[in-house]
Amino acid sequence: MPGIDECLLEAMALPGARGASLVDWTSGLALGTAGDSPVGDHETTAAETAELARSAAEFDSFTAADGDPGADLPVEDLILTTRAGYHVLRFVETSFDSSVFLHLWLDRDSGNLALARLRLRDLAERLVLG
Repeated sequence: MPGIDECLLEAMALPGARGASLVDWTSGLALGTAGDSPVGDHETTAAETAELARSAAEFDSFTAADGDPGADLPVEDLILTTRAGYHVLRFVETSFDSSVFLHLWLDRDSGNLALARLRLRDLAERLVLG
């Protein structure tokens, strides 16, 4: 089972990966980073993506139709498409009360969005925190 650094290195091995991070969406802090940041600063990117993740995880508009109000994380992942790339945010379920997600930034021309989503799901399930 990989730790944070190993997990981010595996994410960076995906085709088209430009940057990866593990972010706490409560504080907006990056717990680990690899590769580049879209704005040149991983902490800024972490804070901005945390706002997006927090909105999706907490707003009823995104969670009400799920039908399971007791679910820990009603949102599995978010995909944001820009003109130059993709941002995939995968929420990580843990045995403790956590609020972390994996953020992968992919190049639009060379990235494989479907493969990235599947691999991030696998990484999130195997990730060891603590």
